[in-house]
Order: sequence, then structure tokens, then C-alpha cells
Amino acid sequence: MRWGGDHATPAFNATEKGKIVSEATMTEEEPELKASEPKKRKLHFPTAITVLFIVMLFAAALTYIVPAGEYSKLLYDEDAGVLTITNPDGSVETKEATQATLDELGVSGKIESYLDGSISKPVAVPGTYQRVAQNPQGPLEFLLSPIRGVYDTIDIILFVFILGGCIGVLNYMGALAAGVAALSRLTRGKEYLLIIILSLLMVAGGTTFGLCEETIALYPILMPVFIAAGYDAMTCIAVIFVGSSVGTMYSTVNPFAIGVATKAAGIAMSEQMSWRFIALGIGTAMALAYVLRYAHKVRLDPSQSVCYDFKDKIEEKWGNQGEAPAFDLHMKLSLGAFGLAFVVLVYGIVRYLWWFDTMTSVFLACAIVLAFVSGLEEETFMDQFIGGAGDLMSVALVIGVARAVNMLLEDGLISDTILYFFSNLVAGMSPVLFIVMMLVVYIILGFFINSSSGLAVLSIPIMAPLGDAVGVSKPAIIAAYNYGQGLISYITPTGLILASLAMVDVPFSRWLKFINPLLGATIVLNALLLIAQALIG
Repeated sequence: MRWGGDHATPAFNATEKGKIVSEATMTEEEPELKASEPKKRKLHFPTAITVLFIVMLFAAALTYIVPAGEYSKLLYDEDAGVLTITNPDGSVETKEATQATLDELGVSGKIESYLDGSISKPVAVPGTYQRVAQNPQGPLEFLLSPIRGVYDTIDIILFVFILGGCIGVLNYMGALAAGVAALSRLTRGKEYLLIIILSLLMVAGGTTFGLCEETIALYPILMPVFIAAGYDAMTCIAVIFVGSSVGTMYSTVNPFAIGVATKAAGIAMSEQMSWRFIALGIGTAMALAYVLRYAHKVRLDPSQSVCYDFKDKIEEKWGNQGEAPAFDLHMKLSLGAFGLAFVVLVYGIVRYLWWFDTMTSVFLACAIVLAFVSGLEEETFMDQFIGGAGDLMSVALVIGVARAVNMLLEDGLISDTILYFFSNLVAGMSPVLFIVMMLVVYIILGFFINSSSGLAVLSIPIMAPLGDAVGVSKPAIIAAYNYGQGLISYITPTGLILASLAMVDVPFSRWLKFINPLLGATIVLNALLLIAQALIG
């Protein structure tokens, strides 16, 4: 992306441009080579899109190995006012939209949740799994899947592009550099407050409305702040990604996770909510302590950074270059408009459950305002806006290719088979073993079904009755679902982490080095929380 003094000043000559291009082509483990030195080939960790293509190959291979199968799927037809059941053989039945029908089918949940649209995705009907003809995903399907993945995520991709355009304009003006300089002066001597305050904001967003993809917007803004404060790129990633991930893992009122899951289980969202707040407090404290400890070590000794060998490159890209420009009226108005867009965004998500089409329109409105208040010529504004959008092309491709993995599994008809296998595996266990195994099951299912609401409507109607049979409450099952998918989100290539790393050019291998200790500790914590809830709750 375009950061630093290069766009705040026209002094950007061909020599400097050539230097940046040559640095951008270096592999992770290769330092800049002198002309006299022979080039040495070294193994390096694959880039984000390469990792995703490897996972796609694995998913496609599974469609040849894992038996295909499906559950009958239940859906409310609003136009006809009936419940429709689509069977694995393709036949469709209609039934009266009543609570008695759900009870007869063994589907947990209240009929009101179907009638008011709270449950709008097909729900698996317990006890209806059937083997179907194998549908392996061959070379053509493999090649089509990333293209279809981009089509399917175009709403998120457009959000990223419009956001990138706004950031490109702000960076060219020097508004971000001036804003960072002002913020750095305010926090001088108390830089750790940045970590605490921003982490808690991320946690709050995650636990209330599922803050996730929206965090992509924050990296270009906060990276210069953390670099100026003496931290490294990993500290910034940890504050944003770990913070939002902890919030969503320990969701309290998140409508896209807890809301959908409780409705699918047929219980009130308030049931055993105290456990969710206890888990949120403990999980947040542990994650924040881990991030603070790491950040403190890096600030005292930069060589302790897991991406220390990228320090010069990162600081050249994200650090302040020379004196920050004067914080003039155009900059203040532009940053004010950009900040207001985030306020409107959060309000709309919480109050009206906006999706990416509306969120993108907010930043489109922001771009229009910037065109008038930035003080730039029309041609210059458009050049920088388009350039800023183009800088996020790699992020957009990562988002689209990640969706391709899920498409291969769904089209290969093996997602339901995986759910059926694990539901049989945990049936009849003791309460303690059952709830721990449920955590493991949801970690695995979270990799294959990377959607909180999708995983809830598919699995909760199957898993909740199994919990009833062994004496484990439905809120505990929902907690296992939440903890499991939250844990796998830390490292799954099909989630948001690769897109986040692509924003700041940090390799996946360095993220794994950073997150593994916290991941291990969180697995133990979540297992203990679930055991306590199963036995006491």
C-alpha cells in the first residue's frame, strides 16, 4: 500500500520506485542481495494465496475420499406461509408452519424464529442423514471455485476497494501522517494505553455485533501509530485481530452467533448469560496480558519481535518519514469525515444489522465528502482514490479464494457427512467427556464451515438433542460452538487472518510463531470453562 512521505510529497523519483519494487519481490527469508553475491535459493513459507490454493487442493481431494451425504433441510417459505423440507433425493415436502411441526420433526427452536426471519437459512433435520451419489470436485470445479468465491464475496471485496480508495486519498494528503503525529504526542510516555484501550474496543465490538471483516479498515490507520510508539507490526495485528477474535469467541449478545444459535436451540438469549460474561472477562484478561507482555518486550528490545528481520521494510512503509506535515483544516475535515463514517458504520451494524452493501455505501458517501473537503484537484483525487483501491487487490483476492474452500466442500456434498460423523462420535459420552469433545468437534467444524450463523443453523439442531441425552445443557452446547469456532479462527487459512496479514505484509509463519502459545492456553481455558458450565450450569 502507499504509505509514508512518498505520497505526501512529489519527491518520488524512479530510483526510489525501483528500490521499493525490488524489495517487494524479496522472499520472506531472503535479505537484500548485493550485486556481487551469488543468489542463494532458500525455502520460505508460501504466501497467503498459495496457502489457500494448497487448502483448496486438500478440500477437493476430500470430496473423492469422504462419502457424500446430506440431511433433509427445513426452510420457511414466507410467500406460501409453510415450512418446506428438501430431502436428499431432491423431493420437497410442505408442512404447516406451527410449533407442533417442529416438535414432530425433532427440530429445536421456536416457530416464531422462522416466521420473523431470525432463522433464514436451511436447518438440518435431525435423524434424516442419507448417503447420496458422490460428487467429487475435479479440475474444472477446482479452477472455477476461486472465481465463484470472488463472485460470492463481492460485497466484502467492494467494501475493501472503497475503503482503500479513501485511505489512498488521506495518505496522499498527508492527513494520516499528521494525525498519527498528533496521537503519538498525546500518548507519549503512556504508549501501553493504546494497546489496552484499542484491545478493549475490539473485544467490545466482537462480543456485541461480531466485529470481524470490518477490522480490515483499521490496519492502515493504526499501523503507523504503533510503529511511531515503538512497537512492531505484530503488536498492531494482535490488538486488532486478537481483540476482535476474543470478543467473537466469547460472544455475549452477538446476533450473528449467539442470537442465531440460541434461536436454533429454542432457548432465550439471556439463559445462562452470566457464564458468557465470566468467560469474556477471563478470556479478555488472559489475551490482553499476553499481548501487553509481548509488546513490552519488543519495545525494550526490538530484536524480540517475531518479525524483526522485516523491521526496516515495515518502518520504511509504515513509519513517519521526516517531519509530519502541518495539520491543516483540509486534513482535519477529511479525517473527521473518515472517523464519522466509522461511527455511522458501528451504529448501523448494532441498530439495524447492516450488511456489507450498506456498509460500503457509508464509505462511498465518505469518499464523496472527501472529494469536496480534501482540497485536491478532481483528477488528482481520482488518481489517488483508484490507486488506493488497487493497493488492496491482494487482500480482495485472499477473501475470494478463502470462500472457494467452503464452496468445494459444499458442492462436494461432504459438509453434512462430517457433521454426521462427529455427531455419532460424541453420542452417549459422559457429560465431562462429551463437552470437551464438543469443543474439539467445533474446532474441526469451524475449519470446514467458516460462517458463524451457517454453522449454528446446520449443527445446533443436531447437537442440542445429543446434549440433552447426556445431561449437558443447551447453553453449554452453544458455548462449545462459540469457543470452538473462535479458536480455529486464530489460524484457519479460510478465515480472516490471511487477509489481515496481507494488509501489513507479515507472513503467516510469523503469525503462527506469535499466536501458538496463546492458542494453547486458550484451548485449556475453554475446556475448563466448558467443564465448569456443564457440571454447575
